[in-house]
Parts: sequence; C-alpha cells; structure tokens
Amino acid sequence: MKVFWDERQRAHAPAFFMLRGALLTNFEVEARADALLAACRGAGLGIHAPPDPAPMNAVREVHAQDYLDFLRDGHAAWAAIPGAGPEIVPNSHPAPEMLEDGGRVPPHIMGQAGWYTYDTSAPIGAGTWEAAVASAACAVAAADEAAAGRHAYALCRPPGHHAYPRRAAAHCLINNAAVAAERLRAGGAARVGVLDIDVHHGNGTQHIFWRRDDVRTVSVHGDPAACYPWFVGHAGERGAEAGAGWNLNLPLARGTGDEGWLRAVRTGLRALEGCDALVVSLGLDAHRDEPLGFLGVGDDGFARAGEAVRGLGLPCAVVQEGGYNTEAIGGLLGRFLGGLVG
Repeated sequence: MKVFWDERQRAHAPAFFMLRGALLTNFEVEARADALLAACRGAGLGIHAPPDPAPMNAVREVHAQDYLDFLRDGHAAWAAIPGAGPEIVPNSHPAPEMLEDGGRVPPHIMGQAGWYTYDTSAPIGAGTWEAAVASAACAVAAADEAAAGRHAYALCRPPGHHAYPRRAAAHCLINNAAVAAERLRAGGAARVGVLDIDVHHGNGTQHIFWRRDDVRTVSVHGDPAACYPWFVGHAGERGAEAGAGWNLNLPLARGTGDEGWLRAVRTGLRALEGCDALVVSLGLDAHRDEPLGFLGVGDDGFARAGEAVRGLGLPCAVVQEGGYNTEAIGGLLGRFLGGLVG
C-alpha cells in the first residue's frame, strides 16, 4: 500500500486556537505528520510524493473559484493591514439575517476573512495555501490508487472534512475526502462511498454531496448536541432532492467505547454496500486519550475498524483527518492500516 506525503505540507504552521474562550497553542502541529510518517515507515510502507503540479481541476470540482482565490491570495492582503497579526483570523461572520437581507462578499480582506470561514479555528498563514494544495494532491493520488483497485493512504495535513465549498473551519481548508471522491467518480466509479470516523461530524463532506445520488456519505461521530460542529450531524439529516437517503449520520454519546463505536462503524459500512470504491476520512481523535476528544475508543478499536473496512471488499483511499495526541496517533494509524490490509 502506498503512502502519499509532500514535504510542502510542513509550510502550514497555525498558531491561533481558541477553546472555550481560552487562547491555546494550536493542536494542528507539524509533529502530527512526523508521528504518522514514522508509523508508516515502521510498517514498511513506502512514502511517495503526489503529482506535481497538483491536479487543481480535482479541487475545483469541490470548491468555488472565489474561495480558492481567497485561500491563495488572502494572506498577502492580510499582511498589508497595519498592525495585522501573522495569520488570517476573522473578527465576525455574516449572520443568516444579513444574508437574507442581501449580504455579499466584502471587498476588504477583513470582511472576506469572515465570509470565507465559519469559525476562528482555521488560521491562514503565509504557507497555508501551498500546504493545503499539496495535501489535496495526496488525496488525489490515493484516489487514483483506489481507482486502480488498490488501497492507499493520503497523509493529509491540513485535514479537510469540515471545509465547505466556500468556507474553511476547524483546521480544514480544502475538503480532501470530497476531492478524493470526485476523483474516483471521474475515474469510473459509478457510486463512491465516504466513511468518516473522525470524532467530529464530517459536515463539509455531508453538504458537498447533500443533493447527489452518486456519492453516499456516512459519518460516525460524537453527538453534536454536545460536540463540535454543534449545528449539524444529527441522525435525521438524510440528504435532499436526488440525494435523499444518501447521507447517514450515526452520532454517539460522550465516552462511547470500542463496542458501541464499532457497532456504528459496521452499520455505516452496511449502508455503503453496493458502492464501487470507498474513501475513509480517518480521524484518530475518537481515541480515549485525545486532547480534543469526546469518545472513548481504545487502540484495539482502530484495528477492528480497519478489519471491518477490509470486509467491505472495496478499494479504499484513506484520507487523514483529525487526531492530535502525537504520542498516540502513530500507533493508532498502524493498527488501523494493519487491520485494513490484513
């Protein structure tokens, strides 16, 4: 199984992070990649660079051009503001009432910062665009492997499943899982399944495919009644129009351990039967020792989840999402991939 990683992903070095009103050091650190790379090397997996230049057509299938322009050019405009901090962090966001009254994209970067993000947890620095594009390229490369009938792992940093077509949030800039799913569709898969097992609901991915019947989305996550992203991720959200019934959310109570989590994962996999290829949004933050955690999954749970995915019998592009305990995530990745490949 190939692993895809680009050293340019290290250019993203976010600092700002606020949790429950307190300013903390950002958890999305370069050491995450080092831990995951070490685990891959320890398992004897080869590390490969994705195509260069990155296939931006695949990214444009998911994200609006004006949003991509903001990600690419926004930091230079931000840095020109007198007294600006080192990263784009919004002060305000347009309320639904503003949008109802004709709200529009502001010309000033301060306003754009609020328009193109939906929280303060995706700070954009000087190297963020380069890293995000390289991360998406890894997802594309993994999808191409899956299109050829092989499993692959995309070490995506920054992650992506919270990103909407025109919004960044929660460490996520480009929705790598959605990019991989679109690439698989373009590669000939009539129906693609997306299984998201990050501790947080894959809200951006859900939205992107909400009205479509060619990508079935499943998310196993902490109950949004008490867990980010708070507003969506409930069991009753099933898709709309052509996509009605094609989205499945399996929210879990705080502290749910291996058996309850694996039961939900298996339920999600049954819903993906009949798909031609699979994307796994692999969050390792369902672990019991996760600093941003909510669930109580143990090490063995991840191995068994990998085995369950293997049982579906589909070529799989594994796309890295969350997981911020740098002491634990390498071992968890190894357990999941070991279960996947058998």
